[in-house]
Amino acid sequence: MQTLQKLLPKYTIALALIFLVTVAYLITRGNTVDVEAVEVTYAELVQAVYATGFVEADAMANLSAELSGTVSSVGALEGERVAAGQTIIAFETLQPGLAVREAGAAYAEQLALAGERRLNFTRISNLFGEGAVSRRDLDDARKTLRQAEELLEQKKLRLQIREDDLKKLTVRAPFSGILALQNVKKGDYVTANTLVARVIDTTGYVVSVEVDELDVPRIRTGQKAAIVLDAMPDRRFDALVSRVVPQTDTVTKTSKVFLRFSRPVQGIQAGMTATANIIYNRKPRTLLVRKSSVFDENHVSYVWKIENEELKKQPLKTGAGDLAFVEVLEGLRKGDKVVPVPEERFREGMDARVVRSNERP
Repeated sequence: MQTLQKLLPKYTIALALIFLVTVAYLITRGNTVDVEAVEVTYAELVQAVYATGFVEADAMANLSAELSGTVSSVGALEGERVAAGQTIIAFETLQPGLAVREAGAAYAEQLALAGERRLNFTRISNLFGEGAVSRRDLDDARKTLRQAEELLEQKKLRLQIREDDLKKLTVRAPFSGILALQNVKKGDYVTANTLVARVIDTTGYVVSVEVDELDVPRIRTGQKAAIVLDAMPDRRFDALVSRVVPQTDTVTKTSKVFLRFSRPVQGIQAGMTATANIIYNRKPRTLLVRKSSVFDENHVSYVWKIENEELKKQPLKTGAGDLAFVEVLEGLRKGDKVVPVPEERFREGMDARVVRSNERP
């Protein structure tokens, strides 16, 4: 019994020491955080406007039937190449042909009558020179000739109109390209103004993007842009701003901007989805920090700076920025290390153990 009483104080002291060591370890461990670190350095700051849109053919023609009629022949199918002037679809209807024949007959009849009036005027003129007819006879012959010639012009114009109507029975390619739409077949009856074909010039494409109205003042023709197509995500294409439409959509609050590729792009098609970064400013040597490193408190910007293996809540003044980085005007220097992503648990003076360091921002 006495031996047990002698041993108890020793065990109590040992347990107390273990407890104190454990508490001290937990406290110490709780004041140390594992962090990543990125180095603040100088780099080029590229400011750009981000926009999305679609690829469009530089030249595209929607062709509609100008007259109602039955399709008599199909000269090309979807996906086929057509030449300028090539017949794509032909229609048949009796009325235009009949109208041309009637107008042609009327023109021929008036042409003959005008010829007779011209010969008569010549004969009267000669007789007037010989004193065989009066001035009144000459004036009447001149008036009759003028009326016949005016009527001839009217008949000629009417014939041209009827011939133009006859040409409307044929849908032709206005330029060389690929037939992207042709949805009729022989025997179909098509009403006037129905879209029957679409021709795309595949030698040139542009990208049409929608730019937010707040960014439109930054956009100018000739600015460089980088384009990524969803169909080709691993490639980047250089382009230039070719047109800025001076009108903002009242619903989307965006304006349309057209970008032209600097070089031809193989495998591209109209309708492909595209994203673009239109570059409006470059600063070649700028002290940069990641935007993700910066947080605000009471309208003041801060970063968690790693200094002497401790966290320091560093205020800073920022300037221009892009999608990923922001310019540092005051508060940091080249070579300073900061935490890329702040956390709620961070406190001033915490020990910081760097688990990974990136030498570039």
